[in-house]
Amino acid sequence: MSINTENLSVRTEKNSFWSILREAVAGSERDFTQGSIGLAIFLLSVPMILEMLMESVFAIVDIFFVARLGADAVAVVGLTESMLAIVYAVAIGLSIGATATVARRTGEKDADGAARTAAHAIYLGVSVSVVMSVVGIIFAPTFLSLLGAEPQVVEQGTTFTRIMLGGNAVIVFLFLLNAIFRGAGDAAIAMRVLFLANLLNIFLAPCFIYGPDIFAFFNINAPQWLLDVWVFPKLGVTGAAVGTTIGRGVGVVFAAWYLIRKSGRITIRKEHWKFDSEIFSGLVKIAAPAVLQFTIATASWSALVRVVAGFGSEAIAGYVIGLRVIMFALLPAVGLSNAAATLVGQNLGAGKPERAEKSVWKAAFINAAVLGAVGLLFLFFSKAIVGFFTIEPDVLAYGTSCLHIVAYGFVFYAFGMVLESSFNGAGDTWTPTYLNLFIFWLFEIPLAYVLSYHFKLGPDGVFWAITVAFSVLAIVSAILFKRGKWKEKKV
Repeated sequence: MSINTENLSVRTEKNSFWSILREAVAGSERDFTQGSIGLAIFLLSVPMILEMLMESVFAIVDIFFVARLGADAVAVVGLTESMLAIVYAVAIGLSIGATATVARRTGEKDADGAARTAAHAIYLGVSVSVVMSVVGIIFAPTFLSLLGAEPQVVEQGTTFTRIMLGGNAVIVFLFLLNAIFRGAGDAAIAMRVLFLANLLNIFLAPCFIYGPDIFAFFNINAPQWLLDVWVFPKLGVTGAAVGTTIGRGVGVVFAAWYLIRKSGRITIRKEHWKFDSEIFSGLVKIAAPAVLQFTIATASWSALVRVVAGFGSEAIAGYVIGLRVIMFALLPAVGLSNAAATLVGQNLGAGKPERAEKSVWKAAFINAAVLGAVGLLFLFFSKAIVGFFTIEPDVLAYGTSCLHIVAYGFVFYAFGMVLESSFNGAGDTWTPTYLNLFIFWLFEIPLAYVLSYHFKLGPDGVFWAITVAFSVLAIVSAILFKRGKWKEKKV
């Protein structure tokens, strides 16, 4: 009797919330193609959510320290970030291909196949990042000018932009290597990589921006001996690029080390580097439409800014503030969506399409509950939230309206995010690409213009168009998902 009680106590401890949370953060060794689906979603989504939160910290840290350098420096960072949107789209597209194929091989219990796929994903990442680096380094000042930068901004920001675009490989490989770990079900490693990269960026960026003046920035009375041995030069806005690139670069090295170590869910050995054109072309077929998919989605937000711009700078400011808050609020949903994508790939590889489908619907309903709660907060506290960022009455009004209206569609958005990610996880990247093209460009943007100008709703027309478009996206995605053709996708 005492033995049974002891066993029951051990099982209870292993299944307690805190022990499962510790397992999620430390890294789980469980097979996600069997057992509780809810537990699998939790173990995968917790580190993925933390990873997304840490990815968002990079831009916040840089802009925080650069802001003291003046408007021109802030403009440099902002304009370069708009160029990096393309790099992010490419990186996310490549990572989708890596996650889908690695997850499929992992589900098939083909460890060598997963490792070969990972090696070829790295080959693809190198090829793409080299091309983007050459273009970025050569045309950095031209790009700044085309985006409307004034001459002094071009002069001050060219080196910054060249470092960020020329060093795009660190962005591409942070996404790509972490996607490999996610596909293998080792999401905790991806979280640790981002944690290390962020920690270094938080330390290095201000050191390179201000040099010895960093102590004055933080109102610290540094002793002379410390100033004498201080090794960081004062680089101004360029220092932000140096610190960020080094931080991300060390994160990439850390992730690469994890990939070649002898223990873990996935390990790349010498024989896995042998080039296979079939594996490489298969990755390209999945990744290319995924890159297009995210480019289409990213560009649609820019097009909506043009519609809002007709109502003045206050409307643009309100829209931007509202959008930043919304994007931050959606980070947990991105983590849950990534978890669903991994489960789809692994369960299809294990020959369990029905379990894959159940995983998606369970993740979608959890996501709907999470975003539904966030939507309620936005409905009741939108003015207070926007008021944290601005006190200008018109900007506050527009930002509040943005949060309030977009919040109505959060539950639909939750379903749409999970379903689109699940198509990607199955390797069916064309379906969400077509959905993004038709719904965002042929429906949402024209609807925003008509509501704003023809029906005289002003910026609210744009906000309603966003809500309606994402609701339609969720409904159409659900219909296509129920048809089940994604289950037949060969990867």
